[in-house]
Amino acid sequence: MRTDLIRKTALTAAGLAFTGGAIAGPVTTAFAAPTGKPATQTQTDRKGHGERELGVRYEAQPNFYYCGPAATRNALSVQGKNINVDDMAKEMGTTEAGTNSINDITPVLNKETGKTDAYRSVEISTPDADAKQTDTLRADIVKTVDDSRAVVANIAGTSTDTDGTTHSYEGGHYISVVGYHDNGNTVTIADSADPNTAAYQITVEHLADWIATRGYATS
Repeated sequence: MRTDLIRKTALTAAGLAFTGGAIAGPVTTAFAAPTGKPATQTQTDRKGHGERELGVRYEAQPNFYYCGPAATRNALSVQGKNINVDDMAKEMGTTEAGTNSINDITPVLNKETGKTDAYRSVEISTPDADAKQTDTLRADIVKTVDDSRAVVANIAGTSTDTDGTTHSYEGGHYISVVGYHDNGNTVTIADSADPNTAAYQITVEHLADWIATRGYATS
């Protein structure tokens, strides 16, 4: 059995807050815990060569272990889709231990996108990403976002965004990558864990190391 992409992904409940409100920035125009009503979707923003942002109907995850379904829901929202997270959780086999692997998310992305080959799983099996793996991740993000789709990544550990804010998920987590800047050297994250930090940017090098030992779903 492969173990590189089969690491359990469970968040600790500490520090997670799910409240409604508004958020500044290009990723979202509104956020709230899921209520069955779709949030407002922003328009795709083409800023010219070297950067692009996708519109997201952001929703926070409703509990500490739904990061996989929530990240997938947020990723699919850039395609104008609004899929129930409970339905996706069943398809992914999500339990209170989390969603087992990116390999459980990729088939759902393909099904809901309507193409069997829209997404594929890519692993970064080493403890730290090397230059080649980072370059591949950068190219994958740019291609996927240019295809008007979002990347879903399985991460673990602690990283720092471009504003100097630390984001720590020692037990593992799933996030959506919904934009890129500076030719993909900086990427935009939609993070379902806390609507107060729903959107932030991170360097692709930091993201690659965050994904290390796990994987991501990409075009």
